Amino acid sequence: MAVVGSPAGLSVEGYRPLQDPPVADLVKARKLLGYLKNVIHIGIDVTEGKLVEKDTSMWQLQGEPTVLITLAHIFNYFSPLMCKVYLVEDVLMTFLLSILERGGAVESHPLIQQLLDLMWLLMEEYEVHECLKQLLMSLLRAYRFSPIIPDLGLQIHYLRLTIAVLKHEKSRKYLLSNVLFDVLRSVVFFYIKSPLRVEEAGLQELIPTTWWPNRFTKEGKESKEVKEESAEERLRRRAYERGCQRLKKRIEVVEGLQVQILKLLLNNKDRGGGEASRYIFLNKFRKFLQENASNRGNLTVLCPPEYMVCFLHRLIAALRFFWDGHKAKTPAALSSEEAYVPPQLFYNGKVDYFDLQRLGGLLSHLKKTLKDDLAAKANILIDPAELQAVTMDDLDEDEESATSAAQSQRPSAALAIGGALARPAWLSSPTLGRANRFLSTAAVSLMNPRRPLGTLEKIKVLTLRVEQRTREDIEGTHGNEGLLLGRPPEEPDQPITENSLLEVLDGIVMMYNLSVHQQLGKMVGVSDDVNEYAMALKDTEEKISRCPKRRRDIHEELLKSQKVFSEKLNHLSRRLAWINVTIYSKEKMQDIYWLLRVCIRTIEHGDRTGSLFAFMPEFYLSVAMNSYSALKNYFSPVNSMEELPGYEETLMRLAAILAKHFADSRIVGTDIRDSLMQALASYVCYPHSLRAVERIPEEQRISMMKNLLAPYEQRPWAQTNWILVRLWRGCGFGYRYTRLPHLLKTKPEDASLPSLQKPCPSTLLQRHMADLLRSDRDLAPSFLNSVLNQLNWAFSEFIGMIQEIQQAAERLERNFVDSRQLKVCATCFDLSVSLLRVLEMTVTLAPEIFLDWNRPSSELLLRRLAQLLNQVLNRVTAERNLFDRVVNLRLPGLESVDHYPILVAVTGILVRLLVDTDVQGTERATAVLLADPCFQLRSIQYLLGHAEPSALAAAAPATDKRHFSLHTYTEYISAEELAKVEKMLNHLSEESKQAAATTLPTSEEDLCPICYAHPISAIFRPCSHKSCKACINQHLMNNKDCFFCKATITGVDDFTKPASS
Repeated sequence: MAVVGSPAGLSVEGYRPLQDPPVADLVKARKLLGYLKNVIHIGIDVTEGKLVEKDTSMWQLQGEPTVLITLAHIFNYFSPLMCKVYLVEDVLMTFLLSILERGGAVESHPLIQQLLDLMWLLMEEYEVHECLKQLLMSLLRAYRFSPIIPDLGLQIHYLRLTIAVLKHEKSRKYLLSNVLFDVLRSVVFFYIKSPLRVEEAGLQELIPTTWWPNRFTKEGKESKEVKEESAEERLRRRAYERGCQRLKKRIEVVEGLQVQILKLLLNNKDRGGGEASRYIFLNKFRKFLQENASNRGNLTVLCPPEYMVCFLHRLIAALRFFWDGHKAKTPAALSSEEAYVPPQLFYNGKVDYFDLQRLGGLLSHLKKTLKDDLAAKANILIDPAELQAVTMDDLDEDEESATSAAQSQRPSAALAIGGALARPAWLSSPTLGRANRFLSTAAVSLMNPRRPLGTLEKIKVLTLRVEQRTREDIEGTHGNEGLLLGRPPEEPDQPITENSLLEVLDGIVMMYNLSVHQQLGKMVGVSDDVNEYAMALKDTEEKISRCPKRRRDIHEELLKSQKVFSEKLNHLSRRLAWINVTIYSKEKMQDIYWLLRVCIRTIEHGDRTGSLFAFMPEFYLSVAMNSYSALKNYFSPVNSMEELPGYEETLMRLAAILAKHFADSRIVGTDIRDSLMQALASYVCYPHSLRAVERIPEEQRISMMKNLLAPYEQRPWAQTNWILVRLWRGCGFGYRYTRLPHLLKTKPEDASLPSLQKPCPSTLLQRHMADLLRSDRDLAPSFLNSVLNQLNWAFSEFIGMIQEIQQAAERLERNFVDSRQLKVCATCFDLSVSLLRVLEMTVTLAPEIFLDWNRPSSELLLRRLAQLLNQVLNRVTAERNLFDRVVNLRLPGLESVDHYPILVAVTGILVRLLVDTDVQGTERATAVLLADPCFQLRSIQYLLGHAEPSALAAAAPATDKRHFSLHTYTEYISAEELAKVEKMLNHLSEESKQAAATTLPTSEEDLCPICYAHPISAIFRPCSHKSCKACINQHLMNNKDCFFCKATITGVDDFTKPASS
C-alpha cells in the first residue's frame, strides 16, 4: 500500500497512491514558478533600455516598478494555488530547497527573505497564512519521515529551510502565534529519531568495528580486581570509539541547527509590528506544558517522551546562550552556571502552575493560611473578600469538576485532530478557573521594601492570564518588577537575568519532571540488553571450548547460538552508539547536571524564606532527586559522574537538602515525603554519597538523626528503619554480608541496587545516635517502644502468613499461593530482621537504656525486649516447625526467608546484653531473660547446632537433614564472635540450673492477676491493688486508671509478701 500521494510519500510499485496528483494545477503552478524565476533572473538596464541577466541570489525587491507590476500579475494566479498542500510541497518547498542547495550558511541566501517579503506584499493575508502553515507542515513531515542516511543530509536540508523561513520576522511571529504550537507538534523539529534498522542509517560503514563492555562477574560475588583487557579488545574498543566520534560529529550538526531554531523563537529584540517572538513563545510554551501536565491519560495530546528529551537539551543550550549573553552586557547579573529560580515566582501568581501540587498543599489553602506571611515578607496583600470567594469555591469543587469534565474533553479532541482551539481545554479546569478568578483580583501591594507599609500606598494589580501577558508583565518596567514581584527579605537584591529566561528555566525543570526522567530510564534497556547478550555469548564460547569433539551435533548447535548472539551484539552495539550520542553523551550529562544544580540552588533559596517555602511546586524536589539518580544510574556506563565540576560540593548540598526536608513540617504531600525518605535511604547505601551526608554541618546531622529516632507511628517507618540499618550494617554480629549466604548460588541480581551495596557503616552518625539516646530521656523510650511495637506486628504478620502458605502447600489439589502474598510475607520477614538489627544497634551504642535501672523505663524496655526475643527464637528454632517447613519449600518470592539473617540478629542482641557488658548489666539481663515464661534454653543451644537428645533420636532416620549451626558460617562470623556465643550458652545453662534449683513453687494467689506469668511485685497508691511491675509499667504508659477499680493511680511501690504468711 502506498502512503498518501504527497511528494514526500513513498510510492510502492504496482499500487496507485491514495490521492492522484492535481495534474492541471501542478502544470499551472510550475509554469507560474518558471515565470517568477525568469523575472528574478532578469533585470532592466534603464540607461540602455534592455533586459540583462542578474545573480538571483542577490535579487532585491526595490526600485523597479515594472518588475513589481509583473510579479503582482504572476502572483494574481500563483497565490490561490499556494493554499493547496500538494502544490506547496511539490512546487514551493522544492524551489526554496533548491536555493539552499548551493551550500553556505543560511544567512548567505537572502533571496528566501526577499521572496517571503514578496508573498506578504502581493498575496492576500489569508493566502499567506495558509501557504506558510502548509509549508511548515510539509517541512515537518519531510523532516520526520525522511530516512536516516549516514550524513543525516536530508534532515539537515529541511532544518536549514525551516531556519530560513523562521528568520523572516513577520512569518516567524505568525507561525509562533498560530501554527507552531497550535496546529503542529513542532517539538518534532528538535527530535533526532533513532534508526529502525542499523543498515538504513549506514551505521555499518560509519562504525565498521563493534565492541561491547565485558564487565560482569559470576555468582553475585564482587569482583576484587578489574580484568585486564587484551590487546585485541583494546584495538576493537578504540576503533569503536572512533566510529562513535564520527557519528557524534554528524549528529552535532543537526543539534546545532535545532538550537538555531530555538534561538530565533527566543529572540526578544524583534519588536517591530507587535510583541517580540520570545513573549509569544513563552505563552505558547506554558500552554504546551499545561497540556502535558494535565492530560496524562490522553495520549493524543501528550508530547512523546523521546521528543521531550531532545527538546529539553536544545532548550537548555538556547537558554544558556541568551543567559550568558545578558551576563556579558550586565556584569552584575548571574552567569548561567549560577542560575536558579527565585522563590517569588512560586507565590506572586505571575507564573501559572496549573493544578500542580505545592509542597504545602493546594494553592488556595496556602493563600488562606499564609496570607499574613505574604503580607509581612513579600508585601503581597490578599483581599479578604477574595479569600471568602475561594472558600465558597472549595465547597462546590465536586459539582464544578463534574460539569467541566465534558467541556474539557471537547477542545482536547479538537486539538488531537489538529485544529486551532477557540478556548483551550486547560481553561476549563475547575482548579485553574478558581485560581485565575482568585489571582486576577488579588490585591497586591507594590512598594519599596525600604519604607514601612502605609495605608495610602496599597494598590491592586491584576494578574493576567497566560495568553494575555505582554513584555511589560513579564520583564517589568520602572516601578513594576514583573515576574519578580514580592521579593522576600531573605532573597538578595541583585539582578539574576532577564525575567523571561527565568520562566523558560522553570519550564525546563517542569519538562524534566513530566516525562524526560522516565525516558532516560527506559533507554538504559538497550545497554542492559547488550550486557545480557554479552554474558550469553561468553557462556556459549565457554561451552564450545568444553564440548567433547565426538559430540558434533552439540558443537554445531553451540556455533549457531554463537553466531546469533554475535550478530545481535553487532546490531545492538551500533544502536547503543546512536543512543549514547543522542541521549547519554557527555554534553547531555552536563545538561542534566546543570539542571540538578539549578534545582539545588532554587530549593536552598526557597528554604530561606521560611513558611513561604510551602508555595514551591513539588516537582523541584522530585527533579533534584531524579536528576541525581539519572546521573548516577543511567549515564555511568559511558561517563563518570565523579568527573563533573564541583561534584563533591553538589553531592553534599543535595545530602543537606534530603537530610533537612525528609521530616520538614512545611511539606505535607505523603508521596513527596516518601520520595525524600527513599532518596535518603538510597544515599546512605553508597560510600561516596554517605560521606557527603557526613560532611554536612554537624547541627544538620544531629537534627537528621533526631528525626530518624522520632517514634515510628504516623510515618513511613519502614524506610526510616532501613536508613538506620544501613548506618549499622558492617558493625553488627555476623552482619558483614552483601548477599545472604544461602542466596550466593542463585542468579545474581542487578549489582547496582542499593540493597546489594557492600556494607559501609557510619560511625559518625552512630555516635550522634548514641548521644541523642543517652541525653534525651524521653526520646529513647518513645523510639524503642515504637520499634518493639513494629517488631511485634511485623513478626506476628509473618507467622500468620507462613501458616496460610503451609496450609496451601499441604492441600491435595493443585497448589497455588498468590505471588503478592509471598512478596508481603518476605517483606514482613525482612522488616523483622531490620528492626532486630536496629535494636542490636541501640543495645550496642547505648546499653544503659536497657541496663541502667535508674532510668524510669529501662526495666520495662528490657522485659519487652526479652519477651520478643524469646518469641522469635522459639518460633524459628523449634524442631520440624512451621518456619523450617516453609523455608524448605524454597518458594519463588521467599528467597530471603532463612534461619541465618534472623537468628544472627537475635544472637547479636543477646551477646551484647549477656557477654559484652559489666557484671551488673549481665546479672540484670540474665534475670529478666530467665524470668520470662517463654524462655527455653533449647533455643540458645540450637544456635550452635546442639539439638536435644529426643529431637536427635526422632531425626535419626533423616540422615540428609543438616542442623543449623553458626559454626558453618565461618566466612561471615568470626571466631571471636563464636566464642562469645559459646560463653553466653555456658552462662545461661549455669544460671538456668541455679534458677531452677532456687525457685520455689508459687501458689496461684501470689501470681500477678493480669498476666499469671510473674509473681506480684507492685502495689498501687491509693487503692492498694496489686500486680507485677511489668504489667503496671506497661499499663501506665497509656492509662493512669487502676486495672480493677478505675481509681487514678498516684504512685507505685514495691511489694514483698510478708514472711509470716
